[in-house]
Amino acid sequence: QVQLVESGGGLVQAGGSLRLSCAASGIISSINVMGWYRQAPGKQRDMVSTITSGGSTNYANSVKGRFTISRDSGGNTVYLQMNSLKPEDTGVYYCRYTSGYNKWGQGTQVTVSS
Repeated sequence: QVQLVESGGGLVQAGGSLRLSCAASGIISSINVMGWYRQAPGKQRDMVSTITSGGSTNYANSVKGRFTISRDSGGNTVYLQMNSLKPEDTGVYYCRYTSGYNKWGQGTQVTVSS
């Protein structure tokens, strides 16, 4: 099983930046997809960005050009650099690991004030 530890959330003004981190440990497959999902109050959890173990990335249209997902050299830590943040980016951000099954992190709160 994989364990995920997220960090980096917080409160920021509109136009500001934050970087989220998700560190995976345990039995990690060499072929996997990791990503970030966002859940705003009263709404469903939606994909923000994903990255494969091969480095292919995918972004929600609402964050393209503002957010960048990346992995460290070991491949077990995923980052989400969030720039030009907007109030609508507010929510709980969850890290997810997928390789035959899904594992979710505990979530980290991001609040963007106007």
